[in-house]
Amino acid sequence: MARALVLLSVVLVSLLVNQGRASDNQRLFNNAVIRVQHLHQLAAKMINDFEDSLLPEERRQLSKIFPLSFCNSDYIEAPTGKDETQKSSMLKLLHISSRLIESWEFPSQTLSGTVSNSLTIGNPNQITEKLADLKMGISVLIKGCLDGQPNMDDNDSLPLPFEDFYLTTGESNLRENFRLLACFKKDMHKVETYLRVANCRRSLDSNCTL
Repeated sequence: MARALVLLSVVLVSLLVNQGRASDNQRLFNNAVIRVQHLHQLAAKMINDFEDSLLPEERRQLSKIFPLSFCNSDYIEAPTGKDETQKSSMLKLLHISSRLIESWEFPSQTLSGTVSNSLTIGNPNQITEKLADLKMGISVLIKGCLDGQPNMDDNDSLPLPFEDFYLTTGESNLRENFRLLACFKKDMHKVETYLRVANCRRSLDSNCTL
């Protein structure tokens, strides 16, 4: 009888611990989604404000290079459409999100400077800081998914896209700034999508629609 009570106690403690971990992971996922959603909204506002500040002739120039031909993040292997994204595992989506965020660590400093010269976004370093916070949160989620297992993701062994890509395209300042802002918006939209689907994967829901 006493042994049975001990076993029951162990099972109950294990269940409580697992529930606690699940609750913590859900909170981390929710925080990550909220953070990247804010960055995506900020990116959309920045590019809208940038376009509003242009002269008609400048807008016509930009219309010739949109949609974007290439972004720095295009070097990173990622799902190419909704179907592929929905079929990707939670861990894969987290890894790709981390790589995308990491690819903006250097360009975000230029982005902050570019935007702060013409737009009001508060602290010019806030974008870099928010990206660093988001990357840290995603790293914790990845560690939780691995649960002590070795990281076998091939992308982590690959070098990041060259950090000064947006400064070496040979474009005019107008086109360079527009590409920088538009690529940032594009990548934050990707990360937001991947984190939402990863969160859905966590719930084992087969209907993770986009």
